[in-house]
Amino acid sequence: MKKYVVLFDLDGTLSDPKIGITKSVQFALQKAGIKVNDLDELEPFIGPPLQVSFREMYDFDDTQITQAIRAYRDRFTESGMFENQLYEGIPALLSNLKEEGYTLAVATSKPTVFAKQIIEYFQLESFFDLIVGSHLDGSRSAKSEIIAEVLQHFNLFPKEQFIMIGDRNYDVLGAYDNQIDAIGVTYGYGSLEELKNESPTYIVDHVSDLQKYL
Repeated sequence: MKKYVVLFDLDGTLSDPKIGITKSVQFALQKAGIKVNDLDELEPFIGPPLQVSFREMYDFDDTQITQAIRAYRDRFTESGMFENQLYEGIPALLSNLKEEGYTLAVATSKPTVFAKQIIEYFQLESFFDLIVGSHLDGSRSAKSEIIAEVLQHFNLFPKEQFIMIGDRNYDVLGAYDNQIDAIGVTYGYGSLEELKNESPTYIVDHVSDLQKYL
């Protein structure tokens, strides 16, 4: 059955945010007295909620997490969100899907206010009917909650007409928590093994493959 509502993750799916995110995390860690020179070490921060990554990777407590996120956002809002580039083929894909009558949405763990600014920076806002992210206070950061919000907004569509596209296991798990299909993309920051472990409906290697599967 043709899918009518397509949910896109942002980081690692629509755009490559590595420089902006890792440098902002590096800045936050430096404020906490932790020096990381190799930005590649900070790639696991791309995708999951920040509070999850700071806790899992550096064992930060709640106070440290709050301080780290504040420092991260200081740099991210100033310059980090724009140290970012679209993956090749994304504008053409979105244009083609829109012309074919698909409804498109962004479902990201990034705060909604930042996601909207990034989508506008890339001049993609005309393609999306809805952009849903987390709240600045850290609530609604789980991908399952974000996807549920999108489904609620488009509640006239049956669930079999939704599909989530993302590069991390969180995207697949969030989709399945909401009983919708998922496409895992390997060109982002999740490994093939990570995606395979969650058994998405499809796995694709290139942006150009997405239109075929949709």
